[in-house]
Amino acid sequence: MTTSEAVEAVRGWFAGRLPDGWFEGAPEIVLDREEIGVIGRLPEPSAAADVSATERAEMCAGHIQRFREGTRDQRVAIAREAEHRFGQKVSWGAACGDQREMFTTLSVPVMTRLRQPERRVLDTLVDAGVARSRSDALAWCVRLVGKNTDAWLTELRTALEHVERARAAGPQA
Repeated sequence: MTTSEAVEAVRGWFAGRLPDGWFEGAPEIVLDREEIGVIGRLPEPSAAADVSATERAEMCAGHIQRFREGTRDQRVAIAREAEHRFGQKVSWGAACGDQREMFTTLSVPVMTRLRQPERRVLDTLVDAGVARSRSDALAWCVRLVGKNTDAWLTELRTALEHVERARAAGPQA
């Protein structure tokens, strides 16, 4: 199964399994090798139109928290079903207004080999108090690159989907 087919399968299963009315539209499904992320958009509280930006942000944060607490048992049950079906852990999140919060996420160790110049970069971040450890410094670097190259990464992911479709349409080995 290609990555795009896997995403479609997961997206379809969650669309059929999630209770009606949980989210505005279909949830965003983010898939990698270890984890399925399900992020749903909640409707903004109706009073949010007549209040300050700070109050609106807090209303949305409270709405996300209410959703998190009120759906916990159902989300856990659905996650167990999905984990059994797809063999990956499920993480949940919600968005409301400009707020976005992930409730659960995996922290997966990643093995890498770094040469001295790269290790010195990580050590500098640790020494400067930006990160607690080399691991935290590496995660900080990955977040920074992701933030600054989001458009490029999106274009690269789209290109990979095209490559997968071309492979699937080509002759079978």
